[in-house]
Amino acid sequence: MERGWLHGEGFLLCLILHLLLQGRADIFTINCSGFDQHGVDPAAFQAVFDRKAFRPVINYSIPTHVNISFTLSAILEVNAQLQLMTSFLWLNVIWYNPFIRWNPEECGGISKLSIATENLWLPDIFINEFMDVDQTPRGLMAYVTSEGHIRYDKPMKVTSICNLDIFYFPFDEQNCTLSFSSFLYTVENMVLGMEKEVQEISNISQNLIQNKGEWILLDIHQSTTEMTVDNSQYDQITFYVAIRRRPFLYIINLLVPSSFLMVIDALSFFLPAESENRAPFKMTLLLGYNVFLLMMNDLLPDTGTPLISVYFALCLSLMVLSLLETVFITYLLHLVTTQPPPMPRWLYSLLLHCTSPRERRLTAPQKGNKGLRLTPIQLPGLKEPMELVGKVPGPQEAELNGLRESTRTRQEDEAHKHLVSLWVQFSYMMDTLLFRLYLLFMVTSIITVMVLWST
Repeated sequence: MERGWLHGEGFLLCLILHLLLQGRADIFTINCSGFDQHGVDPAAFQAVFDRKAFRPVINYSIPTHVNISFTLSAILEVNAQLQLMTSFLWLNVIWYNPFIRWNPEECGGISKLSIATENLWLPDIFINEFMDVDQTPRGLMAYVTSEGHIRYDKPMKVTSICNLDIFYFPFDEQNCTLSFSSFLYTVENMVLGMEKEVQEISNISQNLIQNKGEWILLDIHQSTTEMTVDNSQYDQITFYVAIRRRPFLYIINLLVPSSFLMVIDALSFFLPAESENRAPFKMTLLLGYNVFLLMMNDLLPDTGTPLISVYFALCLSLMVLSLLETVFITYLLHLVTTQPPPMPRWLYSLLLHCTSPRERRLTAPQKGNKGLRLTPIQLPGLKEPMELVGKVPGPQEAELNGLRESTRTRQEDEAHKHLVSLWVQFSYMMDTLLFRLYLLFMVTSIITVMVLWST
């Protein structure tokens, strides 16, 4: 008798627990009957709206899983001076709300509804690098499925801090980060995940941003870490956005005009060295290059020292050196044509060695002299000057002395002209040598800069 009573009591207890559990399973199901005929009844969701101040979980010890992704649709500006990147992206956030559930068969096949976000609990996802006020428009909607999954999409204009390296400007590539995390909820309350594969995010963003703006999107990478703040750990997903500048505008406005001026400066060496127009022409080019740098200053980064600034400084230095070389050659030609100094023997030998065989019709300097000087030339058969002392010259002797003086004068003039021609030839040789060194240094410098830009 006692066993039967216990058996009946156990059966009754099991029946009550079964009914309670079944009722608990259906307590969050929304009655959606009539939605397909009379529209959505706000009263059916009122219980859900009343819970928007609390994290939507049945067991508060279980964290909420929030999946995020984004689409980078435009890179509006990259400020090298402030180290900021301004971009436009669509943020996608998906999470599960167990208090929202209905049967689509009872609602005429309705499986998804749009609800105002002000009536729902929203995860506080923010970007760590954000450096501006969030300008997301108010009154956005979120899509809710019949299984309780909520998808919230919002457009964002993001001004984020980015460590920019402008050394290779305008052929530079930058790597900026966008770190998504929660401000309030630690890993015990919220866990972040990926709604899409990072490669899919990168491909979609590249298709949208392909022909827009100054920058090209190269790739997007992702890593998941935990951020520790005051002994509290927060889940964080970091996206690495690799971008590259379009250099065409800067090539046309900066490199091409500079190259034209450098080529004209190199061609100015073909002007005659003794011409009076060579130095003023180079000074005009130098002045024009300075005006060009002043006009193009707005296109250059304000901070740091980019390689293109080194290139412009190098070009300016080369033009100054070419002007100094012209001044030196002009001074040397003026000096040798007015008062030529004696030419040292080593310089004469070097000049004789560097000239072509056709031009080696030069008279070697006499032995015993330190340089090439003007020396008296004795005529054969003439007596020494000491032997003529005390003697009165006769008519023949006077005629002979006059012939000797005229011959000596003619010889001195020829030697003077010969010395001048040697110095002039040396000046031309120096002009050619400096021009070749100028070309070598210019080509080497440009190739070095190009190699640095290409790496």
